[in-house]
Amino acid sequence: MEKYGILVISHGSRSEEWVRLVDEAVGAMRVPEGVPVFSSFLEIVEGRLIQDGITTLESLGVTDIVVIPLFVSSGSTHIDEISYALGVKPEPLLPTDMEPFAIRARIHCTSPIDDDPDIAAILYEKMKPLSTDPSREIVMLVGHGSVEHGFHEQWQDGLSKLATRIQQVGGFDAVDTAMLLPDQIRSKMGLWKQCKPQHTVLVAPVFLSEGYFTNEVIPSRLEGYTYTYNGKALLPHPLIARWMERQAADHLSGNNAVNRGERVINECPNVHD
Repeated sequence: MEKYGILVISHGSRSEEWVRLVDEAVGAMRVPEGVPVFSSFLEIVEGRLIQDGITTLESLGVTDIVVIPLFVSSGSTHIDEISYALGVKPEPLLPTDMEPFAIRARIHCTSPIDDDPDIAAILYEKMKPLSTDPSREIVMLVGHGSVEHGFHEQWQDGLSKLATRIQQVGGFDAVDTAMLLPDQIRSKMGLWKQCKPQHTVLVAPVFLSEGYFTNEVIPSRLEGYTYTYNGKALLPHPLIARWMERQAADHLSGNNAVNRGERVINECPNVHD
């Protein structure tokens, strides 16, 4: 008899506050009664790694694990190696030290955040207090990014679609994007300073939680430029829990292929050259 469980995977951090915010969002998920949920981490958080989550869920009798990758972009190289280690793709696109996990249950992977409309709503809500006159403002969405071919393009695609959503909602004169990898902030800020020197640039970090990148890296890359920034990341926000619920819903509703007796192959998103 099938029994479903949910495994949420996020990156992990040495910051207890970072971990707490993720755990609170996972704990706020509304799932059917009897469906166990485990909040796991790619690294650092001892006793809470991905294998710990798989082992715990299987010990509870789970036969089917719905994996929710709580990452900002499908362009994250971690999605590639996690998909490989979970056994849903034969080889990673990039070299990895990650070994295949010990798994008995069937794995059903959902997608990372990318340009989900709820995420755009969170970004807009958190940066809106910085805005005074949208017609004379430029929003700069800053994400981690990637220099790897194929992964970079997926990062760019997701950020660009988020930018379109935010411009439609906020009515800003422009909404642009920049990545930390490769370092695009200075070139983008220089361009807008030259093209629209009277405009205010509102910088919004596209990161799951506040920490080193939002508090140190982004401000250091912005040195010498005039901008407005509050450093607010996606968490905490109740819509993150709602997003995870929607990710799992199709698999828990009985409409997925496994419940129809079909074989599911490579459900985790793949990055193609």
